[in-house]
Amino acid sequence: MKKSIFALLTASAIMLAACQEEPVEQKKEEKGNLMTEKEIEIETETYAGGILGTTFNASASAFQDPTPAVEKAGLTNQFMYGEYFFERTYTINTAPFNGLGPVYVRSSCIDCHPGYGYGKRTTRYSANEYGNGYLLVVYDKATDAYVTSVTGMPQTKSVAPFKEPIDENKIRIEWLSYTDEWDNHFPDGESYDLIYPEVTIPLDAFYGGTVQAKRDGQVVDLQEGEYGVRLESTIGIYGTGLLDAIPADSLKAQYAYEESIGAKLNPAIFKDGEWTSQYANTVQGDGTPVPKKFTYALSRGSIEDGPGANAIWNITNVTRSDRRYHYITGFYAQTSASDPEVQKDFYKYYPEYNVTGNPGTDIYNYLMSNTLEPEMSDEDFTNFMIWHRGLAVPAARNLTDATVQRGRQLFREIGCASCHRPSWQTDEDNFYDPTLFFEQGKVLPTYPFQTIWPYTDMVQHRLYMENDIRTGWCRTTPLWGRGLSLIVSGHQDRMHDRRARNVVEAIMWHGSERSDARWTVERFRQLSAEDRAAVVEFINSI
Repeated sequence: MKKSIFALLTASAIMLAACQEEPVEQKKEEKGNLMTEKEIEIETETYAGGILGTTFNASASAFQDPTPAVEKAGLTNQFMYGEYFFERTYTINTAPFNGLGPVYVRSSCIDCHPGYGYGKRTTRYSANEYGNGYLLVVYDKATDAYVTSVTGMPQTKSVAPFKEPIDENKIRIEWLSYTDEWDNHFPDGESYDLIYPEVTIPLDAFYGGTVQAKRDGQVVDLQEGEYGVRLESTIGIYGTGLLDAIPADSLKAQYAYEESIGAKLNPAIFKDGEWTSQYANTVQGDGTPVPKKFTYALSRGSIEDGPGANAIWNITNVTRSDRRYHYITGFYAQTSASDPEVQKDFYKYYPEYNVTGNPGTDIYNYLMSNTLEPEMSDEDFTNFMIWHRGLAVPAARNLTDATVQRGRQLFREIGCASCHRPSWQTDEDNFYDPTLFFEQGKVLPTYPFQTIWPYTDMVQHRLYMENDIRTGWCRTTPLWGRGLSLIVSGHQDRMHDRRARNVVEAIMWHGSERSDARWTVERFRQLSAEDRAAVVEFINSI
């Protein structure tokens, strides 16, 4: 049954992608009827981000360019200024890059996104290591939910007099070898290697020696063995504004289509033709729901209130006018407030918060305050988001090459395109900001009526990997631009925790017997070595 479902999904995905392209006759007319349909198709896909979203820079700075839409809107200066906030290191008091702490994940964005790309695989957890994009995922094994005593993105750094929520010196990452059911060999004898991370954090590495979680409405203390740790590395940020421009009705149609042919969908997101959950912001916004689009876990619904807008606040703990509070837990505030060493020096560093004369009370009130002074101005945040929504996608490369064309054909035939949907069509892109910070359809660059080629269906699927991602559900990662990762970021590691060191390893991690992509991997295995190399070449070209 699985084979027939995914065969149908693949064929339909190809037809769906074809429907998204500009009409062939229109293209012929524009080019004076001098181009063949194949040439038009290649030219269209070369513009991976559409006319308004593509850069033809294929150098080490390929992920850093503004989109043509930025320049068209006259936002180039704002884009360049916003870029500073991605690249610069934050400190406690160096304006306009001040606000670091009291605890934080990283001191700059680029530390996690080397070359503006994806984080690399590493053998240790170190927030000061450039390119180490790892974020810790600490969860209750009994419920799969995040623990409550540390933040969703746990912090391992602090500023005096505060202490780290987790001592990163005690975090252990061990890379283990994995042998699949095919003994890590293709039928023709060619071999490959597979590795995966095992991450452990002892109880005494957590501040206060405690890990708490909520079960049945009650907060309980967990013992070692009751909580798990996984790694998730940073995603690419280029082209995110183009994904934001995918219409809600098109996204719903994709879910409904996949459900209609029997694809397994996360019932917590979509079931029986309707959303079972959407993203809404009731703190800064009015609670209007929008479909979930961003992060592996589909925890965010728009770029305006998405990973970047969130990260510039919580990664560095920099407050702004719409978030005048720390990214922190009540457990951390209570533990800090009762810590004699923190109490001893608190007024030395924060004399202005000597309100009651009781350091424990003042520490708690400071840490849990929601009326802190903004450390990032509205103008600076606006420029940062102009930059974030304005990052271009590198054009696809070498699409006229015979090997790449062979790989493109096989990519569709064996089923890769069933989840890595080639193209989408944007609408007028009058975006909605769940925080109501940005006026609808204004200020930020937009991408109306573009054909884009991200190679993702924007839907979660399950691969059932060893030491899998938390919950097992993971949004299909866009493939565009990934072939430039080596020259841009210095690595070509893939998958959510960077367990795959190349494209072949990434494909073979899709091959579990229960995996939603099992049928595709079986077909990939049967290809000749030459054809497998062609698929890899194509993936690296888009």
